[in-house]
Amino acid sequence: MADEALFEYLLRLGDDRLILGHRNAEWCGHGPIIEEDIALSNIALDQIGAAQLFLTLAGQTEGKGRDADQLVYWRDDLEFRNLQMLELPRGDFAFTMVRQFLFSSWSHLVLEGLAAGESGDLAGIAGKALKENRYHLRHAAEWVVRFGDGTEESHQRAQAALDELWPWTAEFWYEDEVDREVQAGGTAPSAAVLKPKWEVTVGEVFGRATLKTPTTPMRMVGGRQGRHTEFLGRLLAEMQIVARSHPGATW
Repeated sequence: MADEALFEYLLRLGDDRLILGHRNAEWCGHGPIIEEDIALSNIALDQIGAAQLFLTLAGQTEGKGRDADQLVYWRDDLEFRNLQMLELPRGDFAFTMVRQFLFSSWSHLVLEGLAAGESGDLAGIAGKALKENRYHLRHAAEWVVRFGDGTEESHQRAQAALDELWPWTAEFWYEDEVDREVQAGGTAPSAAVLKPKWEVTVGEVFGRATLKTPTTPMRMVGGRQGRHTEFLGRLLAEMQIVARSHPGATW
């Protein structure tokens, strides 16, 4: 497996968790109840912590002296490799929970495959992230069921969120030469193996939540190649402003 492919793959793993962690952190102080304020803050910390580990390993793999902070604060939006769905504005609480469920159910399978892979450092990071992701998945699934099988308004909000988010899940299954090279090295699982398992998981939760799986067309993919929505640039401007206003500063 070439270092270039592994570097690119690690960027994807790190950027996904960094960007969604940032979106979840936006709920700090704004949660519907204090328990959820704390829960989402902790989930955001888990995701940003995992992002730091993946991006640190990415910098080491690249071999150009860049650490996690440099990869986070000194790349422009075209250099980020996160899924487009994760950069969408946080929306209401139902939107946040449905997005977290869709991502965590997919992420669980990816991390499980990576933890059993042949890359020792990556497998170790994935194993740690997998333990945290189990909680994220369980927490989000419980909220999806609570919303979907709750009041008429909560059901409508959950279904509306699912209808909006579902087309973005096409990127879960996009694969290119980077993915195929990493898979060939025995490091990562393939989409063909993961997708049926994911469909079973989400179908079971949607059934309990009385939510209908959308049949709307999938959206264009492109996050893995640096094509993003208008929202990522705004998110990065907020996230990177301190580092870019004081280059070279230390804490």
